Amino acid sequence: MSLAPSRSLFFLAFLAGGLTLGASFYLEFGASLRPCFLCQLQRVFLAAFTLINLAAALYSPKRSAIYLYGLASMGCALLGAITAVRQVLLQNAAPDQAGDCWPSLQYMIENLSLWQALQSAVKGTVDCVDINWTLFDLSLPEWSLLFFLGMLILGATQFSRLISSQRLRPARH
Repeated sequence: MSLAPSRSLFFLAFLAGGLTLGASFYLEFGASLRPCFLCQLQRVFLAAFTLINLAAALYSPKRSAIYLYGLASMGCALLGAITAVRQVLLQNAAPDQAGDCWPSLQYMIENLSLWQALQSAVKGTVDCVDINWTLFDLSLPEWSLLFFLGMLILGATQFSRLISSQRLRPARH
């Protein structure tokens, strides 16, 4: 397998991530939707995912580096999917199961330990329960989950192509 298809898939993932990141910023600044803490965490994972795929598309990595970029990319997508699942579960749970109201991500990073900030994110906040926007009857966390799952499928496809092409290569003596 040539490296061009791998670079193309990394570039495709970069474009998808960049467009999704742009849409999230539009919803925040253009549509005045204030993101909750879990939304901000998803955005961090999305930005990391996008930058990793951009680096992989520009760098022209060798086969071993393709695996590393792919694992890092899929790791970010998996973490984003986990936070999106948590938010979807919070939105579908009873209102009294949400945590207390917490300050912004910036405040938490400056004033709490990283562990405390992550614990509060996992517990969720009142802001994370609100459904302020839907498209085709899906909330933003549900769209985020679909995106991250799609990117995980893209990454798994790339890994399966790499593994199958490696098996087809003749052994060197």
